[in-house]
Amino acid sequence: MSKRGAVNSVCFVVLAALCASIPGSFAIPDDRWPAPARVVAVGDVHGDFEAFVTILQAASLVDESLKWTGGRTHLVQVGDRLDRGGDSRKVMDLLIRLEKEAGKALGRVHALTGNHETMNMLGDLRYTVPEEFAAFKGPASARYQDEFFERMVRGRRDRGETPPTEADRRLFEAQHPLGWVEHRRAFAPEGTYGGWIARANAVVKVGDSLFLHGGLSPKYADFSLNDLNERVRREMGDPDPMTAVVSRDPEGPLWFRGLAQGGPDLLPHVEAVLARHRAKRIVIGHTTTEGLVLPRFGGRVILIDVGLAKVYGGPPAALVLEEGRAFALHRGRKLPLPEAEGEPLLAYVREVSTLEPESAKLQALLRQLQSASTAVPVPR
Repeated sequence: MSKRGAVNSVCFVVLAALCASIPGSFAIPDDRWPAPARVVAVGDVHGDFEAFVTILQAASLVDESLKWTGGRTHLVQVGDRLDRGGDSRKVMDLLIRLEKEAGKALGRVHALTGNHETMNMLGDLRYTVPEEFAAFKGPASARYQDEFFERMVRGRRDRGETPPTEADRRLFEAQHPLGWVEHRRAFAPEGTYGGWIARANAVVKVGDSLFLHGGLSPKYADFSLNDLNERVRREMGDPDPMTAVVSRDPEGPLWFRGLAQGGPDLLPHVEAVLARHRAKRIVIGHTTTEGLVLPRFGGRVILIDVGLAKVYGGPPAALVLEEGRAFALHRGRKLPLPEAEGEPLLAYVREVSTLEPESAKLQALLRQLQSASTAVPVPR
């Protein structure tokens, strides 16, 4: 076993002893809601607090003090608030507060579970950047780090293994920087953020629209919303990489990319899912678009991961549903989405491209659509 593997092998075992017991205070939310007058759906945030606030303000959901101003609007954030950006904690704190403020105004905030939420709960921190750990650093961080290291040393000694070297200690500190222990405590099921995630929905139906992070594959097409949510909640309530099934399944609702990448042969499946849940559309994140809210399958599926976070360089854009119609809120402009059968995608993409003249991906998509000799097929 490598030194890296030796250091990591006991982390999962000893971490439970360090996690503070904080009683959970988050209620389990309903997963079906009648249609409100307005829904705003935001894709993956990935720790970019500034970009998140920008789109919330553009949608008139918060004011300059970041207080809820959305009234009875429902805000749906489809997961992946974590990793890749340094302000994940600020994003979560804002959403937790807005949940309460929106509720008092008879609105609603639906903060859904994405694959990066479950990865953090399960201890998979491959995409967690140093700034995310640093956000948890406090006066006692050095002591917590020492205590964690000593527990690991005792574990090695009890197993008859050789004592750690100075190189082992340096590797340990590199892998467990100051704030790491507090981060892991906070993401335990009893912790501030772990308790919040462990009680969240993975999929929700608001009005006639289904919202989730990845998508519903044929494998899960017949599952009820309640069953899907309870399975993910159960796995997050006792997170263990060895027993987590739905939350780690590539075909599961947090990981499946078929609705974003599949071809026309997937249309019967999409229609079957919509019929099963009596829905008009499925709204998903997880798979980045060319930098725009993008309808597929004649508007039956809408992709809203526009690459909002700075790490992707995407624009401030989100989905708005009003009076049964779908719009893209793109850099403050509300653009109707082509949803009707035969409604061409080209005019919409051309309009978005005028707002993003320097986006190479978007310009490439526009050229592709312009070169088509007939009406643009959906999906592409």
